[in-house]
Amino acid sequence: MKPIKIITDSLSDIPLSLVRQYEISVMPLTIRFGSQEYKDREDITTGQFFEKLKQSEQLPNTSQVPPNEFMREMEKALKAGYEVIVINGSSGVSGTHQSALMAAKQLDSTQITVIDTLALSYSCGMIVVEAARMAKEGKSKEEILHRIENMKKRVDHLFSVETLEFLKRGGRLSATKAAIGTILNVKPILTIQDGKVEPLDKVRGSKKIIPRMIELAKERGIERECERMGIAHGMNSEDFEVLKQEVIKEFAPQELVSTEIGCTIGTHTGPGLLAVFYLRGN
Repeated sequence: MKPIKIITDSLSDIPLSLVRQYEISVMPLTIRFGSQEYKDREDITTGQFFEKLKQSEQLPNTSQVPPNEFMREMEKALKAGYEVIVINGSSGVSGTHQSALMAAKQLDSTQITVIDTLALSYSCGMIVVEAARMAKEGKSKEEILHRIENMKKRVDHLFSVETLEFLKRGGRLSATKAAIGTILNVKPILTIQDGKVEPLDKVRGSKKIIPRMIELAKERGIERECERMGIAHGMNSEDFEVLKQEVIKEFAPQELVSTEIGCTIGTHTGPGLLAVFYLRGN
């Protein structure tokens, strides 16, 4: 049985320590501020990205990983004697998954499997990490693919945003609704549905965000002592520490991973994010 190489894209928001521990290949998306280009998490950190986002009058553009970059990484793994599983962030927000499919088709190898998680940030990341963990333990490709499909069905996301400005600038919220929401101090809570960012709920005032996110997670099927959980923020470390303590108190997860929201989601939501990722019960 051949060893298995796990490849993903930077939509997965996996902490560098886990990338290194499980030898995961992460393909970076590109962020453009005008004529300036940056490879996600290679040329620009998330903190630097959010600082530039606050100062920029126009939203940056993000672009998918090109097929030729996937091809190089896939060929490298195949030549080293690996089978390959590519696990991508949602095709609903990026063409990166399609790029991986194009690269796999070009190489025409039965030893390459490409998966669309329909998930974003560490909801995708936790699937990637679990697959890489299993690969390192010597599990078969069939076992890993079965586990991935199980996690895809159970994974859930909850995001909050501090300001409506970036949803408005990105065309996801009308200027009128954004203005009314700002006056009323409305804070949306978002989720991922069918691979796309969608509004789920809203609260009045920042102090209500974390309690409501905890309530929503319970309503949507999280179980105490759940096996996998992730939390993240985008330039909001103070509230993030509060969220972390509440998550530990309320859910006592077996594994809790802390990470940062990446540039692609951050483009549409702006700084100040908080996020919770978890697996619903079986």
